[in-house]
Amino acid sequence: MRFNVAQLLKEPIGSTRTYQLEQTFTGSQQIVDSAHGQVRLMRTHQGILVAGELNIAVTLACSRCLDPFERCSTIAIEEEYFPTVDINTGKSVSLPENTDDGLRIDSGHIIDLSEALRQYAITEEPMKPLCQEHCRGLCPVCGVNQNEEECDCRSQETDPRWGALAAILERRNR
Repeated sequence: MRFNVAQLLKEPIGSTRTYQLEQTFTGSQQIVDSAHGQVRLMRTHQGILVAGELNIAVTLACSRCLDPFERCSTIAIEEEYFPTVDINTGKSVSLPENTDDGLRIDSGHIIDLSEALRQYAITEEPMKPLCQEHCRGLCPVCGVNQNEEECDCRSQETDPRWGALAAILERRNR
C-alpha cells in the first residue's frame, strides 16, 4: 500500500487523488490479512492528508478455545503524512513537532500506509476475541475443545473449595 505522491506534492493545496485498494498481505509479521476500500489523498499546507474507509480482515485467536478465526471490520483512517525532503530542492525538511515516525513521506516521495493500517487494526481488535458468541472454550481438566466434542470431566471432578457447599446441596436433595 505504497503511493508515489511526488506530483501531488507539486500541486496546489486542496488537490486530491483517489485510489481503490484491493490488497492481500502475507507473512507472519502481518496483522491485517487483507484490506479493501477507497482512500483519498489531499495536498495540505504541510503534507498529504490520507482519508478513507477500508474493510479489513484479521486472523485472531479465540480467547476461549484458542482456535484461529477471521474477523472482518470496517475502519475509517485519517492521517497526515509529512515530507522529509523538499520536492523542489531535494533538501531535508524539518518535520512538525509530535510527528509519528511511521507517518512520513520518504525521500522517494512514497507514502506507505502499512503502519497506519496496522495501528488502526490493533485498536479495532476486541479485548477478548471470540470465534462465536457462545464459544464453550476448552475443558479446564482435559483440555478438549468443547465446541467440537463433549467430555465427562465436569461431572466427575468438583473444585474442592466448593466441597462443603456440595455436601449441603446433597443433604437437601435427599
